[in-house]
Amino acid sequence: MTVTYSSKVANATFFGFHRLLLKWRGSIYKLLYREFIAFAILYTAISMMYRLLLTGAQKRYFEKLSIYCDRYAEQIPVTFVLGFYVTLVVNRWWNQFVNLPWPDRLMFLISSSVHGRDEYGRLLRRTLMRYVNLTSLLIFRSVSTAVFKRFPTIDHVVEAGFMTADERKLFDNLKSPHLKYWVPFIWFGNLASKARKEGRIRDSVDLQSLMTEMNRYRSWCSLLFGYDWVGIPLVYTQVVTLAVYTFFFACLIGRQFLDPTKGYAGHDLDLYIPIFTLLQFFFYAGWLKVAEQLINPFGEDDDDFETNWCIDRNLQVSLLAVDEMHMRLPKMKKDIYWDDSAAQPPYTLAAADYCIPSFLGSTIHM
Repeated sequence: MTVTYSSKVANATFFGFHRLLLKWRGSIYKLLYREFIAFAILYTAISMMYRLLLTGAQKRYFEKLSIYCDRYAEQIPVTFVLGFYVTLVVNRWWNQFVNLPWPDRLMFLISSSVHGRDEYGRLLRRTLMRYVNLTSLLIFRSVSTAVFKRFPTIDHVVEAGFMTADERKLFDNLKSPHLKYWVPFIWFGNLASKARKEGRIRDSVDLQSLMTEMNRYRSWCSLLFGYDWVGIPLVYTQVVTLAVYTFFFACLIGRQFLDPTKGYAGHDLDLYIPIFTLLQFFFYAGWLKVAEQLINPFGEDDDDFETNWCIDRNLQVSLLAVDEMHMRLPKMKKDIYWDDSAAQPPYTLAAADYCIPSFLGSTIHM
């Protein structure tokens, strides 16, 4: 489930972020602790081997190798390569969220444009809305592992009520080597045209608005399919991953504390625990793990999109809007500011400080 912490950082305070550092679910600690422990164990093993097992000549060779690794490891452009990669991944992740298909605009149009309080009118609106939700379900099944586990076959889609048995036959009889998520859109368009001929949609402008919004929804679905099909080039992901792990493999040897009596430059202290190397691993490897988690937000990580919740919410809200709320209006009454030319909503005592005079321009007091 997506980790939400917006309310905890609504106001900037002294050490305002310290509470976030103690969270486990969705944290960098949960993502990285296995790699961090493995790195620490390997570093300790090499250090113990250098200090306890190697002979004098072997120690001198190891010291030369350590200095060599430390010198040339810095030539790996980890910061540049990793920073650009993470920026690319985060932008791609946010664009996928922006293009999640939401049926709200369509359900507003269907509720207001498809008329009829009788059973057929109700059936017409619910069927149109069901086709919309069916399309998003077919797309989510093709890109989200969580949704596919919930609906592994079309039989499960039929059992869940998104598709009827007759529609299933038509869907299966349509032979195509491609993903058939677009089929319910064809049904939607044909049914909307039929409703216009029958007078259920009373104006061609309403039909055009409905079809335009349906095409917008189809674009969202196709974009999700496109993001799943064409990812960040594999070669770039491989370069970044190899750069990070090669750098820290070199650090296992190059960042060892050498014998201070030998007078090697930069090796005046023998602290045993490489604090700053461990911090560097935590930051760089954590950066890579962030990209690993966000590169496909349709998995089952803590911060992946809640696609199953989206399916449930969209179905419930859309059917409620086009059925039970169709042409059901509250009784109109005069509002409390009917005779007040300067309406001023009240403030509670807690919000009194937010009552400020209107801004009239920066030159008003000149």
